[in-house]
This record gives sequence, structure tokens and C-alpha cells, in this order.
Amino acid sequence: MSSLSSPVSVPGDPPGGRKAVLVWSIGVAVYFVAVIFRTSLGVAGLDAADRFHVNASALSTFSILQLLVYAGMQIPVGLLVDRLGTKKVLTIGVVLFTVGQLGFAFSPSYAMALASRALLGCGDALTFISVLRLGTRWFPARRGPLVAQLAGLVGMAGNLVSTLVLARLLHSVGWTAAFAGSALCGVVVLVLMTLFLKDHPEGHEPAPAEHTGAAFVREQITLSWREPGTRLGLWVHFTTQFPAMVFLLLWGLPFLVEAQGLSRATAGELLTLVVLSNMVIGLVYGQIVARHHAARLPLALGTIGATAAAWAATLASPGDHAPMWLLIVLCAVLGACGPASMIGFDFARPANPPERQGTASGITNMGGFVASMTTLLAIGLLLDATGDNYRVAFSAVFVLEAVGLCQILRLRSRVVRREREQLVASRVEAVHVPAC
Repeated sequence: MSSLSSPVSVPGDPPGGRKAVLVWSIGVAVYFVAVIFRTSLGVAGLDAADRFHVNASALSTFSILQLLVYAGMQIPVGLLVDRLGTKKVLTIGVVLFTVGQLGFAFSPSYAMALASRALLGCGDALTFISVLRLGTRWFPARRGPLVAQLAGLVGMAGNLVSTLVLARLLHSVGWTAAFAGSALCGVVVLVLMTLFLKDHPEGHEPAPAEHTGAAFVREQITLSWREPGTRLGLWVHFTTQFPAMVFLLLWGLPFLVEAQGLSRATAGELLTLVVLSNMVIGLVYGQIVARHHAARLPLALGTIGATAAAWAATLASPGDHAPMWLLIVLCAVLGACGPASMIGFDFARPANPPERQGTASGITNMGGFVASMTTLLAIGLLLDATGDNYRVAFSAVFVLEAVGLCQILRLRSRVVRREREQLVASRVEAVHVPAC
């Protein structure tokens, strides 16, 4: 087995323990609520089209704008987390996404609803990178892959709440009550975070930043980007995340109902399957990567191949509708996309020192959301251009996967070589450190 197959503890690692779990859980609860709000449109897409009297392209603009704001803020958020700490950034995020969800509940027009989703996307953008930083501050490095996968798993549980709970509320109490009621979750996590969240355990305070200003920001971004691991992390995230994100965020329900002729109830069950599959596979991927770092790329490439094969079989299926068993397989495979995207952070994390973790994670996290935004737009435009031909529209998935795959294959050898160099350097340094 490769010497890179297993992460090791390093001097100064946080201790972990029960307090770490408690503090981290509060941060993850914030991310959980953010995902509920982010994916709430996925179960309300058809209702939104009726409420605001818009076509497919205009409907996709909701999610595109939300993701545009999210993706565009990832590097600034990473810099903010590195500079201000987790608690301050998460507090701003909770306030913004809660106000955005309330605004969406009461929006009387398409324009105001768009502004509300943009505000929600801005708050949402502040959460995940902050939670990743919280994990690195409270848990040993060897736990990093598992902690990150668990954070993603909890986020998917938020998606499950949207699919099972919010969808039912939407059709029982109506648009305004459902979205306004869900916004109360933001108030709850804000109170918990204010009372109990801490940036780091006692005795593990990060070194104060020596520099600020534009020059420092440029240096942080440049140094992070120069690391092949950061770039590979971005492209792994880009290629793996978007097929499931696009399906759950907006186009899955219309595809299953309008293109496959399923009822809303059955379509909701298949969307739930994506989420449940994600949660199970996330636990498996997290354990594998935590124990065998050499498995990172095979898992990512395997997920890309399985996703492409499942979509190809579904779209090429003869007849008007794909058989139910094939749709089940598709949704189960899409569940692997989220866990595979988390592997991108496992390339970026060891490539960068602690003071650049937020910046590197922000660069990585941009990948999947840029791909999702691009695909959401492409599908909406193709649906309008082809008279709602979902087979043609969803073929856009293959284009983005091909672009990302080429970049992954181009960078993989550089990352392996760089990680070996870093491992040798760390061992040499450890040998020359005198014992206390």
C-alpha cells in the first residue's frame, strides 16, 4: 500500500472529544438549516412557476441566481473565515439566509422573489466553509475526511426535510405559511450558536494574522491556487457534485413528473431515495478515505463513471418513459455524487497550511456550484428551445462531466508527486525536531 494511504496525527492536533462533538454539532445544525432553505425550491418548482407565472428559463433563474451568489462568494468567505473566525461568519450567514427565506415566503412578485433567493444564497454561502473550518479546529487531522463527510451527510438530512416535510406543508398550509414557518429554524440555530459556539478549544488558538489588506488577500488566493491539490479538489468537486445538485435543487421533480409521467408522490419518493443513498454512501466514503487516502481518486472517478452510465441508460431508454427500476438505479447512483464531491476537500486540505484552509476550501467549493449553475441554465434554455424535450436538455450533464474529467486526469500525477514531496519533508522535519 502507498505511504500516502493513511493520514497521521500531527503535533498540536486538537484533542477532539465530547465537547468538540457538541460545538461542531451546533455548527452543523446551522448548515442543516441552510440546506433546508437552499433546497426548498426543489419541491416547490412547479408551484413557483404557477405562483409567479414564469416559464422554464425564468424558473431556473431562481436557482441560478442563488448559486451564482453562492459560488461567487466562496473565495471571499474562505478569506473571511481565515480572518474573522467561524462564529462571526456563521452569525452573518444565519441572519442573511433567514431573512431571505422570509422574503421568499411573502414575495408578491417574481423580482422580489429573485432578490430573496439571492439573499438566501449569500447567507448559505457563509455556512459550509465555516463548518469545515470548525471541524479542523476541534478534531485531529486524521478525522478530517470522516468529519467532512458527516457534515455533508447532515446537510443531506436537511434536503430530506425539504423533500418530506416542507413539500407536505406546502400543499397543506400553503406557500406563505410553509416558507415563513420554516424560517423559524434559522432563529433557533442563531440562539444556539450565540450561546454555545466557540471557534476553537482552549489552548489551540490560531496565530494572529500578521498582514491584512489587498496584498495579503491576493497572496492567500495565489498561494492556495498554486497548490495542485487545491486545483484538483476544485475539479473533483466540479465534476461530481452537480448531477445530484441539479436534480434535487430544481429539475428532478419536473423531470420525473412531466417527462416520466410519475405522480408527485412517487417523484417525491425517488427524490427521497437520492437523499437516503447520499447519507449511506457518505458514511462509507468517509470511512474509506479516512483509512486509505489512496482511495480518493478511484472513488471520485468511479462515481463519475457510474453517474454518466446511469444517465445515459435513462435518457436512451426506448419508449416514452424509462422503466421504474432504471429510475431507482439512477436516483441511487445520484446519491453518491455528494459524498464524492467531499473528496475534493481531501485533496485541498493536506495541500495547504492551517492559515490557508478557509481560502483553499472556498476555491474547492466553487467547483460544484459553478457546474450546477451552468447546468441549471443549460437545461432551462434547452427545454424552452426544444419544447420540453428532457432527453436533449439533460444531455448537458455529459458535457460538464467530460470537461471536469479531463482536468482531473491532467492534474492527478502532479498531486501525487506533490503529496510525496510534502510527506518526505514532514518526516525529515520530524527527525530533526529535538525531543522535549
